[in-house]
Amino acid sequence: MRKGLEIGGAIAAVVLIVFGVVAIVLGANGTQTVKDSITQEEITGTPDMTPEVIEAEVDEAGLAERIGDLPDCDVAEELLEDGDQARCFAEYLRIHTLLSTGGYTYSQMGRFEADEDAPEAELAAGGGTDNEEFAATDPGSGGPASNGQREIWVTSTALATALNASYMASQIANFGIVVGIALLLIGIGFAVLVVTGAVRDPHSALRFARRDASSG
Repeated sequence: MRKGLEIGGAIAAVVLIVFGVVAIVLGANGTQTVKDSITQEEITGTPDMTPEVIEAEVDEAGLAERIGDLPDCDVAEELLEDGDQARCFAEYLRIHTLLSTGGYTYSQMGRFEADEDAPEAELAAGGGTDNEEFAATDPGSGGPASNGQREIWVTSTALATALNASYMASQIANFGIVVGIALLLIGIGFAVLVVTGAVRDPHSALRFARRDASSG
């Protein structure tokens, strides 16, 4: 019975060590893939992507109360190379978009450009209108003209989502490395128990610990 437990412990140790090593390798590969993907886009932070400068811009625009919390990271004139930088850039990108739209979000803006004679009741809080009847006419198509200010959010959200996805991927990869290290340590622990005979004879582990303590 005890021999079987010893063999089972040895097998468990090997499996855990192998899984740990694999998890660490996969996590490291994932981290490198994220870095390579971000770097090849050659995205560089703008000069105002520092907490001090962006705060001054928001205050100057009189939108501090509407925008609220500001980024506390710094990627000014830095080439993005990892998930943390990508997330930081996405935070500043949102502030830039809010500055361009007067502090209004996508949902607060009308789908169409409002006609100059549109009644106030038909206007969205952030400008434009959702009522085609009161929309300006697009000279090209003859239909209602889309709200150009609202389209800024479409582009901004698409890029921010990609950047935040890179950050999430890097965090998952880092978590994989942590899990791999934990599995590796547990596997080594099992191996130590098997080698010292603790599985076959629990008292041997105590004797081993006492001998190690006395020799120290």
